[in-house]
Amino acid sequence: MGRITEDLIRRNAEHNDCVIFSLEELSLHQQEIERLEHIDKWCRDLKILYLQNNLIGKIENVSKLKKLEYLNLALNNIEKIENLEGCEGLTKLDLTVNFIGELSSVKTLQGNIHLKELFLMGNPCADFDGYRQFVVATLQQLKWLDGKEIERSERIQALQNFPVVEQQIREQEKAYCLKRAKDKEEAQRKLKEEESKGETGRIHTGSDGHRHVDISAPLPSSEESKDYIQAPEIQERQCKGKELDDREDDLEFWNKPCLYTPESRLETLRHMEKQRRDQERLSEKKKKVKPPRMLVTEDGRALNVNEPKLDFTLKDDEKRNQIVLELAVYRYMDTSLIDVDVQPTYVRVMVKGKPFQLVLPAEVKPDSSFAKRSQTTGHLVVCMPKVGEVIIGCQRTSKPVKSTPDSSREQTSKRCHPRPPPPPNL
Repeated sequence: MGRITEDLIRRNAEHNDCVIFSLEELSLHQQEIERLEHIDKWCRDLKILYLQNNLIGKIENVSKLKKLEYLNLALNNIEKIENLEGCEGLTKLDLTVNFIGELSSVKTLQGNIHLKELFLMGNPCADFDGYRQFVVATLQQLKWLDGKEIERSERIQALQNFPVVEQQIREQEKAYCLKRAKDKEEAQRKLKEEESKGETGRIHTGSDGHRHVDISAPLPSSEESKDYIQAPEIQERQCKGKELDDREDDLEFWNKPCLYTPESRLETLRHMEKQRRDQERLSEKKKKVKPPRMLVTEDGRALNVNEPKLDFTLKDDEKRNQIVLELAVYRYMDTSLIDVDVQPTYVRVMVKGKPFQLVLPAEVKPDSSFAKRSQTTGHLVVCMPKVGEVIIGCQRTSKPVKSTPDSSREQTSKRCHPRPPPPPNL
């Protein structure tokens, strides 16, 4: 069930830079709100307030909204007009399709001298004989009722017939209140029955949705129990059976006839919430854990992987004797979300936890490699010097190697520890 919170108001106040104390218009429709609260403390400058299509059962906590001009409470569970005396600037009130049966409660609006428009269509009181005449005679400041203009002759006639009409309204109100009391008792009885059924179901059903095993039943052998645990077909069959049961319960609920009352609206919402929770639980069960992607085979061979699906270029810079990888990472991505790992035969880049791996055409020096972000495009540039040659600025030198075992050993040591360049001639 929804509640009015500061975060909810701020999210609906984007047109006012999310500032709520100076807010003049607020829309909180279709939020499953059950109670009016906090608005009169946080948004005292409100002029327009939309609260239609919620589950509000009582008009309250709006008396401090002195500047409020338009209040929309259509499609709620309101049964009585009250607590609007403090809304001095109220000019339009919409209570369409509620459960207002006490038509005499419109007298509380007599102090709202600026009220010009009132909507009560779709309420039980709108079916009373003499409903329009009673409202027109009671609220003489009104100009429009249920979208229809009030003529001067209509008001004169309503005032003349008011004593008789008022008596009729009182009798119809009394009959409606008796009927409403019976409906409430019936709704309470049904609610208790459902709660008792739910407790019985919880006794026989575990938290995971599977029924408990009967203790008196013979225990299966170890082999049978092992097969039972490991058989995915049985578990899948149980899930399908539960889905069918849920569908049958859902069809039974929607096909069951019921009265349109505040209690039936709440019952419908609870049923839909239960459906939503069950659906989320089933979807979580069906989710399969994705196995980690293989980056290196069992024999140690690296694979080419591009899980983040990024464009890239790999260049062999012969002038500087290095391999350059340019990876088109997102321009405004935080660098802390990128991790680079250079190995002699491949390079791996983790982008937001997704691996990008590329096998290199030549062996490189991981210790001499470096990575940077382009200041113009934001791309990642990884420079990896090749093994086997000494880099001097932009020049490169290589030494001839004799084809003897000793010379090859000497060559290896020189590759790992390159000699520094000779000092310049003075």
